Amino acid sequence: MNSLNYYDNIAHVYDQTRWLTESVAEEVADFIINLTRAAPKTNFLEPGVGTGLNVFPLVKRGYSVTGIDVSQEMLDQFSQKFNTTPPNLNLIHADASQLPFSDNSFDVVLTVHMLHTVSDWRVFLDDIHRVLKPGGFYLNSQWITPPARKEFEGYFREFLDKYKGINTKSKGVNSAIPEINTEGYLNHKGYVSNYLIAKEWTVSNTVEELLNLFKLRPYGLCWQVSEDIFHKVLKEFEEFCIKHYGSLKTILSSEAKFEIWAYSLPLTP
Repeated sequence: MNSLNYYDNIAHVYDQTRWLTESVAEEVADFIINLTRAAPKTNFLEPGVGTGLNVFPLVKRGYSVTGIDVSQEMLDQFSQKFNTTPPNLNLIHADASQLPFSDNSFDVVLTVHMLHTVSDWRVFLDDIHRVLKPGGFYLNSQWITPPARKEFEGYFREFLDKYKGINTKSKGVNSAIPEINTEGYLNHKGYVSNYLIAKEWTVSNTVEELLNLFKLRPYGLCWQVSEDIFHKVLKEFEEFCIKHYGSLKTILSSEAKFEIWAYSLPLTP
């Protein structure tokens, strides 16, 4: 386990630099509860739980939640959302791609932007299958980046690309995402799949707000170069933004989505 992973460095700014707000997370939790027909004793697992943005509402409502993450700093941020850690929350500091649980342990397994980070996605899906109870649900999810923010990030990448290879940082950050055929693999195991949009919402930021977020260095692409080069890129990019958007006060608005690929294994008669 690499204790110096970049998530340790961004844990304190993670929540404020993402577009999944607490109120949206509450609505997504409602959707998940209805989808999985959760009962009071339903228990949830999120590998790569981070600061708990996705499952915090479930913990507050009394559901049993286990979270596992490679970053202790991220887990600490999650814990600090409570006065004391509630008895229905179990946080484990470990490699989230290796599930240290017995067979048939969980009713629902949730991953969010996580599958591409594991070394072997097939082995990981086999492990999820192993720890799921009969009739359980695997929810493979992602927040879709609002198009206006994605375009903004794309412009920033163009400036960053000019300095690639100059004192480059860890190759593990933001590396190429492998092709993953989750649906085909799980369908072959007998799972029934369903694509769902749990929530759509509008995200609005001024150009200045987005620039200030990038200055916190909160995303993987920000760690591809050394700190001095990063600040140089930021300065050049700010000048570009003023010219391109006309003003740092220009508001960029677009729709975000919380997508879920739900997989369930029907109980045999």
